[in-house]
Parts: sequence; structure tokens; C-alpha cells
Amino acid sequence: MRRMRQVGCQSRLVAEAHHETNGIIIVERLDVVGRAPLKIDDGVDLALESDEFLHDLGDVCRCGGFLKREADDVAEPRVFGICMSGGQEGAEHDEKKNAEVLHKFHGKPFAKCGNLSNVNFDPMSQWTTFQKSLLRYPDLGFSLDTSLMDAPAAWSPEMETKIARAQRDRVAIEAGEIMNPDESRAVGHYWLRNPDLAPPSEGAWIRSVKEQVQAFAAQVLSGAITNPAGETFRHVLLIGIGGSALGPQLVSKALVPAQAPINLLFCDNTDPGGMDDLYLQLGDGLAETLVVIVSKSGGTAETRNGMLETEAEFKRRGLSFAGNAVAVTGEGSALDKHAVANGWIARIPMADWIGGRTSVMSAVGLLPAALQGLDIDAFLAGAAAMDEKTRSTDTAANASLQLALMWHHAGNGRGEKDMVILPYCDRLDLMSKYLQQLVMESLGKEFELGNETRVHQGIAVYGNKGSTDQHAYVQQLRDGLANFFATFIEVRRTRRQPSMMVDEMGSTSADYLQGFLRGTRKALYEKGRQSMTISIEQLDAFSLGMLIALYERAVSFYASLINVNAYHQPGVEAGKKAAGEFLTLLSRVKQHLAETGSSGVTAATMASNVGESDLEAVFHCLTHLAAAGFCTVSPGASAGEDEFRC
Repeated sequence: MRRMRQVGCQSRLVAEAHHETNGIIIVERLDVVGRAPLKIDDGVDLALESDEFLHDLGDVCRCGGFLKREADDVAEPRVFGICMSGGQEGAEHDEKKNAEVLHKFHGKPFAKCGNLSNVNFDPMSQWTTFQKSLLRYPDLGFSLDTSLMDAPAAWSPEMETKIARAQRDRVAIEAGEIMNPDESRAVGHYWLRNPDLAPPSEGAWIRSVKEQVQAFAAQVLSGAITNPAGETFRHVLLIGIGGSALGPQLVSKALVPAQAPINLLFCDNTDPGGMDDLYLQLGDGLAETLVVIVSKSGGTAETRNGMLETEAEFKRRGLSFAGNAVAVTGEGSALDKHAVANGWIARIPMADWIGGRTSVMSAVGLLPAALQGLDIDAFLAGAAAMDEKTRSTDTAANASLQLALMWHHAGNGRGEKDMVILPYCDRLDLMSKYLQQLVMESLGKEFELGNETRVHQGIAVYGNKGSTDQHAYVQQLRDGLANFFATFIEVRRTRRQPSMMVDEMGSTSADYLQGFLRGTRKALYEKGRQSMTISIEQLDAFSLGMLIALYERAVSFYASLINVNAYHQPGVEAGKKAAGEFLTLLSRVKQHLAETGSSGVTAATMASNVGESDLEAVFHCLTHLAAAGFCTVSPGASAGEDEFRC
């Protein structure tokens, strides 16, 4: 244990975990920006439980003084941290010696030391930090800048052990080992863009499915496959939910040109009003609509409901649904059997080792992309190229591992900070929504992998797009709670033709977009808000494939760092189970009302009638039935006094 003495340090250094012994604060864990409960003021004795913290102190202490270690074997006190604001006059130190030690410790010089108050970084030091923190793949037109994340120059031995585990897991995943033990499944989405990695049978299957997708799409676009009336398809309605819709939605918004050969619409919920809006939007075009139903098991309730409602709409208009329908599903699933029995146009298979949130490079995403005329080979090639880069065992050269480490660093490995996604490109405004599912469904877990230790892990994800966000929640990001880190996504060229000048300085709209990105990034960091920036040259099928693969691997690495199963979703299943229980209760209430009628019943009376102890659930059943026109309601003085009549 190292004894420390704090001199003239008034703020920002905090101990996240600590205890006190004989008047000395024993620091077990330090926090970078100061959200933890203990603020260590001037002149307080403290000690560190481990020498590992000595590395962290230089980055953590942002106060107007410095720390000295008191140890018998050290002739002169060693400075471990300084701050950029505040300070205390008269602090005892050797200015030249302190400057030398700080330069050695931080690896960056300071513009002035003086009495170590109001210390400012030399701009050249910031430039040096930027260069050291910029990871570039010139052959891919990609870069990752982590210079504003305040990450340590080197990772602790404990973290290096976790990094080694993450790399072992990476190898195991691509080798086809069971990485989802809760469902006894391999994780094969990396194989989809490089079938040579897969076992021979799976590799042949992947190639076969891709060929089937491309051949089917080519026939639809050429008019070789038509609706029963011989008309070409002008629309595609994709019915799916979660990853079965989010991936295709992202790809469509990001890549499809204004004059696409086919218009793609989505039914991704069981909201009847939303379905009616879709049918109205399609109008007479429903007959020329290819309906693609995506469900691996065929048992997903929302997708089944969308299929049944759409089938009924076709029938209501005197149209053949089967002659317009395609299934993307597991072989032998309930949906697969239904498609065979009803003579649907085509069935394209899925595999159980493809998870919904990582399915965009399977038939789930490739079929709608190909039907819109997109280059799915380039999309897969971009992902494969990024996969190759992120197989690197050099931590500093592995972009996905760097992302995962920044997440871990920002949130102390506990998800203590939200992830804000800020793409400065209109076509990427669904990126945050896509990553919300990928990150939160993968990492939001109650238990550690392989045991029953409760860890309650996860990272909250939200965002929209820049510079729109600067007129919305960026105000809070800069001046409100410091409970997040930001990721800016820059597309350097979003317009192919030259741009006009929009002001007297000769600036273009693109200049302003770049200015807002750089300005927001700087404004956030001035307030201690960390961020990183991902840059790509242009947005096309190849670069979008890169981005998706980058984040898929980052999620996998982070899951290994915190030791959770990224590939199951027990919380989702629990929600489905609870929904089923409510639907069963709703059916019982309906049946009782249909058989007995009601001249006025309260929730408590109905609960007694159907033998249900959850009065609130019964109340919601009755309220729902009233909204649906099954009965009427007379509001009482309280919810318990509302009377429902049939």
C-alpha cells in the first residue's frame, strides 16, 4: 500500500470506492471525472490499495495542485497528478523538477508550470496526443480518434488479462465453438461475410443462400417473377421485428437512392393503426407488392400478426396473398410449413446460429437490399475487410478492441455512462437505433457468463444525427449531467458534385456540417465530456458493411471484458412470457363478459369472477376492451370505482 499526501488539490479527483482507517482514506478505486461520492479536499491523507493506481493518478487528477507519495525509499516526493484549474499558492515543490516528472509521467509537456496553478496544455501537446490516439486504416478510408477519451497510455495488468481473454474468445467464436452456452449455439455471423471461416457444410450453405438471394432478386427486378396478374413488383413490404427489421431499415435508409427500382416499406410492430397506414399508403399498389415475412422460428407474435393482417387485407381486396409472399425463415419452422402448404412464391432459409441483431448480412438483410438493387457483394466485402483488421492481436491497431476499451474506460466496466451516437450524415440517422438494439440487447445482462453472480451490466445507447442534435439534447450533454460519452460518426463526403457557397466567406453547407461537428466535439470536451470520432471517406455499401462489422466485433470484445453472454436475451423472453400471461387473462375476462354480460362491473368484481389476484391487470384488461369497443366505461372517483358495461 502506498501512502499519499494531497497538496493543494481542491476538486475533480474523487475516490469511487474507499474506506477509512486511522484517519487515512484508503482509496480502492478512482473515477476520472468525479461522479463518485467522495471528493478529496486539500490536505487529506490518503493511501492506495495497489500500485496499479499509480498509473491512473496522472490521468485522473484534474485539480489545482499535485499529489506526493510519502515513502521511506523515495528521496524526493514524486508528483502523480496535476490539474488544469484552481490551485493553491505556496505549495511546496521544485517547479523544474515537477515539470520534468510530469512530462515523463504523462508523456506530454505543459505550457507553463509556475506554482502549478492554472496549468494549460500546450497546443502542440494536444496535437501529439491526437496523433498517438488516431487509428487509421488508409486502405479502407477509415479512422478512429480516441484522443478526447482521456484513456490511460497503457492498460493495467488486470485489464491486459481481460484483453487476452477477449482475443481468445474472438478466435473461439470464428472457430465455431459454442459461445452461447445458455442456448447451446455457436455464433456464426462472422462466417456470413467469409464462408471460408465456417465448417465446410455451413460454408456451402452460406454460399448457396447468397446465390439464391441474388438469383431471386434478379428475377424480380427483371420481371421474370411477377404477381399472379403478370404485373411486375413495384413495392416490397417487409414484415419482421427487432433485428429482422432494424438491419434492413438501416441499410435502406443509408444506401438506397431516391430512384430505387423498388420501394421498400416495413411492418415492424403489432400496432393495427400502423398497419392500416401502410395499406393506405400502398393503395392500389398492394397488388404489386412483394410481401417478405422474416421470422427464424415463425412463432414471433408481432410478425405473425402482421402476416395475418396483411393476408386478410389482400383477401379483402380480392387479391392472392400466396402469389405475392416470400418467407425468410428456419427450415422446417412453423412459417416454413405454412409457406409450403399455401404455395408461396419462395422460401429462403435462416440458420439457428444467426442471431436476429446480427442477421443483417444473412438473407434477412441481403434479400431486401438486393431487391432494391444494392451491391450486396460490396456490403459483405466491407464487413470482411473490417473483420480482418479487428483480428489483429495488436491492441493499438484493433479498432473494435479500441472501441470496447473506451466503453470500458468511460463507464468503469460497469456501464456507468451512456453511449451517445452522433452521426453527422442524414443517411445514418438510424445508426443509433440500430446500435441501441445491438449494444443493449447484447450487453444488458443480469448474470455473469457461466455462473449466477448478479452483475446487472449494460450500456444505454441513444442518439439522432448532427447537426440536428445541436438544436435538441446537446444542450444537456454540455451543461447537464456528465453521465455519457459521445461517438461522432463523420462521413467526409456526402455529396458527389461540387457545392455552392452559402456565405461571404465562401463556405459550403458541407463546411458548416464539419464546423458543427468539430465545434460540438470541442465544446463538450471543454466541459470534461469525453468523446471519440469515427471517420469514413464516403457512405456506400462497402463502408456501411465496415461500420456494422466494427460494432459487432466491439460488442463481442466488450462482452468478454465484462464476462457476459452477448448472444442470448433472457429479458426479452421474460417480456414475451409476461405478455402471454396478460393475453390469457384478457381472454378469460372476454369470455366471462361474453357469457354473462355486465350491467356494471368494477375491476375488483371482475377479478373475483375470474379468480385473478392481480386487480391492476384486470383493470387494464377492462380498459383495453372498452377502448376496443367491446364494452363501455363509466369513470368513477378512482380507478377502482370505474364501472364497465357490456
